[in-house]
Amino acid sequence: MEKVWEDLYKAAKNVKNPREVSERIYAGGVAAAIEASSGKIYTGVCVDISCTLGICAERNAIFNMITNGDNEVKRVLAIMSDGKTGAPCGACRELMTQLMPKSYQHVEIMLDYKKEKVVTLGELTPEWWI
Repeated sequence: MEKVWEDLYKAAKNVKNPREVSERIYAGGVAAAIEASSGKIYTGVCVDISCTLGICAERNAIFNMITNGDNEVKRVLAIMSDGKTGAPCGACRELMTQLMPKSYQHVEIMLDYKKEKVVTLGELTPEWWI
């Protein structure tokens, strides 16, 4: 496994901190780390709120990346609430395809860290806006 995946896993694990922020907000059940094309790693956690306007960990990490001046995602790793890694949801995939419409297919996604299973966003989302 490439060392960057270990770095992404550690970064996500470091921010995963499930907790009740208020009686209506729960955060940190899922954590994500992304590598930008610059090589920088950005993290984010899910924030679930009563009115359903929360945000997934992957989108949070991508917005963190954009806030800090990077515009392209190279790799994505998310640690789910059960401690396993998994694929981004449809909304997160949609954000990446709109962010990088000509190159989203090459974004690497860690599906299973223990089995070292990596797929591309193009494999998960082969036909975008058909």
